[in-house]
Amino acid sequence: MIQDNDMITFSGFVIWRRPMAAIYEMLRQEKKGLHLVEVNSGTHAELLIGAGAVSIWESCWIGHELYGKVPYCLDRKMRERSVIVEDYSHQHMLYRIAAGAMGIPYLPTWASRGTDILNPEYDMLEKMGLRNGANDRIPVKKFDFAQDPFYNEGEIIHVPAVRPHVCIVHAQQVGEEGTIRITGQTYSDEQAIKASDQVIVLAEEIVPESYLREEPERNLIPGYLVDAIVELPWGAHPTGAYGYYDVDGPFIREISAASKTDEKFANWMDEWVYGVKNHEEYLNKLGVSRLEKLRANSYRKYSTKVKRGTR
Repeated sequence: MIQDNDMITFSGFVIWRRPMAAIYEMLRQEKKGLHLVEVNSGTHAELLIGAGAVSIWESCWIGHELYGKVPYCLDRKMRERSVIVEDYSHQHMLYRIAAGAMGIPYLPTWASRGTDILNPEYDMLEKMGLRNGANDRIPVKKFDFAQDPFYNEGEIIHVPAVRPHVCIVHAQQVGEEGTIRITGQTYSDEQAIKASDQVIVLAEEIVPESYLREEPERNLIPGYLVDAIVELPWGAHPTGAYGYYDVDGPFIREISAASKTDEKFANWMDEWVYGVKNHEEYLNKLGVSRLEKLRANSYRKYSTKVKRGTR
């Protein structure tokens, strides 16, 4: 379902509910030329970028939150000019995803007025000659501007919709027919899913649709919008899944440290991605003790075994 050169977006936020098992498998399959478009990025994208799977990255931020602020892989690839980086503000990216979800070509905003985000000198897709209409996923303009026609409140910025080929989702539960239930914060998952042509769901559990229909107000997405489901416990590791397991902070710190140089990153990838053939081997390598330490308490919804600092 995921092809080279596809535009892809993801569920989650920075280090929470990222479909990491799918990321690892994409890397093992040596996907290339991917165009990532995200409201906010994180560990998953650093791995794809560092491995050379990405040609274009559009977002507002990338890093590992408190486990590593600097996206070393993206920094290197940007300096090498092997990845095109298109920078928007957080609100711009959210509006772009929302426009795609609504099926409209753009949304108006005032966000980032007076900043260099709007400076045409930093329209990198234009500089690379990619806003020529040849790729129907790349808008012919980064922004457009128009006068408010209703209240005469000045110039409005128009941000173009995002229309990904695929959205890869991690969810706590998915029904047998594709109904998605996400526990905890849903971030911009609903918009990312609705904006995309195809949706793949990795879930901690596949459950009966009858169970999900007992409390329909807790469900996020109906099954008819989903194309594929996979039951894959711990599929978001090392990112967290609220109510199921915490973020594996030490593991993400190791990724961040390894990504400082090409050599260290390649060694890490050889050990944790290319050196294991599938998700089951990955979990076996992590070990039961490590995973059980991360497992959430069923009442508190977070692990009571993870050390969180001292007073």
